[in-house]
Amino acid sequence: MDVGVFIPIGNNGWLISTTSPQYMPSFDLNRAIVEKAEGYGLEFALSMIKLRGFGGASEYWDHNLESFTLMAGLAAVTKRIKLFASVAVLTLPPAFTARMAATIDSISHGRFGVNVVSGWQKAEYDQMGIWPGQEHFEHRYEYCTEYVQIMTDLWTTGVSNRKGKFFTMNDCRMSPKPSAPIELICAGQSGRGMTFAAEYGTYNFCSGSGINTPQTIAPFVAKLRAETARTGRDVGALALVMVIADETDEAAMAKWEHYKAGTDLEALAWRDSQAAADTKSEAGSTVGRFLNAPEKLPTIMPRLIGSYATVARLLDETAEIPGLRGVMLTFDDFLVGMDQFGKHIQPLMKSRSHVTHAA
Repeated sequence: MDVGVFIPIGNNGWLISTTSPQYMPSFDLNRAIVEKAEGYGLEFALSMIKLRGFGGASEYWDHNLESFTLMAGLAAVTKRIKLFASVAVLTLPPAFTARMAATIDSISHGRFGVNVVSGWQKAEYDQMGIWPGQEHFEHRYEYCTEYVQIMTDLWTTGVSNRKGKFFTMNDCRMSPKPSAPIELICAGQSGRGMTFAAEYGTYNFCSGSGINTPQTIAPFVAKLRAETARTGRDVGALALVMVIADETDEAAMAKWEHYKAGTDLEALAWRDSQAAADTKSEAGSTVGRFLNAPEKLPTIMPRLIGSYATVARLLDETAEIPGLRGVMLTFDDFLVGMDQFGKHIQPLMKSRSHVTHAA
């Protein structure tokens, strides 16, 4: 099982809480995390793109770096780890994104990929006057399809003449082409999102829920496998999980309870008000899960909480999910968490014994 890290490009990482570790994003912080990840043998690192936060007492995600420029910097100071930047497709023309990706491919010597973000939060785009309107929710995967097709044309042939509903290419040229295939990550949880991933993605994130229940990820992986069986393409499923670890199960669970006590309900209310704008969202989609969550928690992603041995066992259980290609980790405290994983958790994992042996 491959392992990656979802680096904290936004403040406070992935816990919407006033009592969780509070920190600002910076190049130095993310460099330290990615260098640790590379040193511990992780296969990839990914940064999101978020253009407006949720506010609240925690100022959640009100402070964010930009994904492509951050990953370009990290490409220059790493040697082996694969790097993925995220593009909010409404903000950049596809030909320009394709050229930026080719540039970072040159910096990284073939270690770069792109995470395609269709956009669900109106305020991110409306603040810049580029929100296309309510119809975007219905047509966003058509938009992404044209976007990816143009980028693929340019990466593979250096020219695109595609003319569609959203874009018109007139002998659009790009050179040099990437030295290696630019892999694409998707994050579709809805039926339409899974279809898009099966048609165009290299990987797709599959979610789950609850504490120490990796089996909840399996239905999403099975759904992706069903779609890829239809398209005949090999699209790897990646699980997204949060690790909260300590020397004992009790100490780790005490951390989670402390973070829950500080849940930023104001920030969650803002997030949910934005999610509610998509009136056609499915229950299993990302925004559907926001709105249908039975309890307001600091995060909805699956949590692996416990001692180093417990977390290692749970990650090995995750690795046994049929069709799962890898897992992307988040932590409550990223610098501490990376060392906990590299020094204490990974050496106990059967599914990572090859990495431990190589080290």
